[in-house]
Amino acid sequence: MQNRSKFVYNTVILTASDLVMRCIGMAFQVWLAGRIGSAGIGLFQLVISVGGFAMTFAISGVRFGTTRLVSEELGRGSTRGAVSAILRCVLYALLFGLTACGILYNRAEIIGFLWVGDARTVLSLRIMAFELPFIALSSVFSGYFTACGRVTKPAVVHFLEQLVCVSLTAVFLFLAPKGDVELSCACVTLAGAISDGISFFMMLGVFLHDVRTHPRTGRKPEHLMSRLMGISLPLAISAYTRSGLSTLQNMLIPTQLRAFGMTAAQALSAYGAIHGMAFTVICFPACILQVVAELLVPKLTELQVQRRTERIRQVCGFLLAKTLLYASAVSVVLFFAADWISAHIYKTDDIAVYIRILVPLIPVMFSDIVVDGCLKGLGEHVWSMGVNILESAVSVVLVYTLLPRFGLGAFIFILYFDEVFNFLLSISRLVQVTQHMDNAVPTAT
Repeated sequence: MQNRSKFVYNTVILTASDLVMRCIGMAFQVWLAGRIGSAGIGLFQLVISVGGFAMTFAISGVRFGTTRLVSEELGRGSTRGAVSAILRCVLYALLFGLTACGILYNRAEIIGFLWVGDARTVLSLRIMAFELPFIALSSVFSGYFTACGRVTKPAVVHFLEQLVCVSLTAVFLFLAPKGDVELSCACVTLAGAISDGISFFMMLGVFLHDVRTHPRTGRKPEHLMSRLMGISLPLAISAYTRSGLSTLQNMLIPTQLRAFGMTAAQALSAYGAIHGMAFTVICFPACILQVVAELLVPKLTELQVQRRTERIRQVCGFLLAKTLLYASAVSVVLFFAADWISAHIYKTDDIAVYIRILVPLIPVMFSDIVVDGCLKGLGEHVWSMGVNILESAVSVVLVYTLLPRFGLGAFIFILYFDEVFNFLLSISRLVQVTQHMDNAVPTAT
């Protein structure tokens, strides 16, 4: 009962903080769209896509590795083991974070000119390089607090980080000349880099204080670094492949829309309207499910270590049933509120049609979030990433072949295909794992 109350408490705390941050982010996104336009949003989405791959390399699975490793040690009652695990994770994050920083900074021109095909992204990519080590290190501490169940502390830090980011972005864009898309994207990126640096130092202070206030139990385990590598590296390699394919897909979309007959400005505007605006609205109510999926990892890991298989089945089944009910309600609300959202949030009527087109995806998307959390909590993270890689590879082929012939209609079809394909494979794997786990022996990965 105590563990259930703690899970509910953490879910409420993280959901409330995430909801507030999403509201701030939504308002900020609306203001940003009005400031730099849909073409600017489209260009910034390209920068984020490339930067997303660099961030994936910088993190290299360390957040999940930290959560899993610390959860295993806490499941055995060893706080000494948990702290020792953090030290290895910090070294791991430093190695990959600094490497990612050097590569992105030195190769920004090649990436911007040859890969993205837009020189205006170079400055933003170079700025983004400096935030990568901070993101990697912050991921370690976030994973630690998630595993410990003390989520209030990082939630406050992330909230303050977002306030700093929004404030700095507003100041920088106010000083920048209006209409300069390249400089505007650089301003947004610079604000994000500074706020990530500040967030890391706050997170470090909170972590050091937390460690000093809790007693040491258990003993220091051996082979922690090899265990971390065993968890994080397979996940990292899978993430590199998936992120690279996703980046390639996002870079191909405007190019292939131009091949369909759109101008460069029309292609970026359409991409920004669907991916940067309508999809943002669709994903907004998923905040509570993303929190649940994150908290499921340590909970299911501890249950797996303790071999409480029936409890695992109960937790997974209960959450999936409630998720489907929640997603259905959200779908109805967004379908009928699409006109109001488009007119009052984005100050245009053009986004409503895209929201309504994407609404049927909500039950699939939301359920897939919870299924993904269940699989990761049960140690199926590598298999889950394999499905994501397969999905991304097929999507790249579809973008390359269908967009020049069918334009935006093909883009929307591909969005549907991605979500349904991923969900069907993931849910079938979860059913298989939970049905046959009685004979499985949990391993100390």
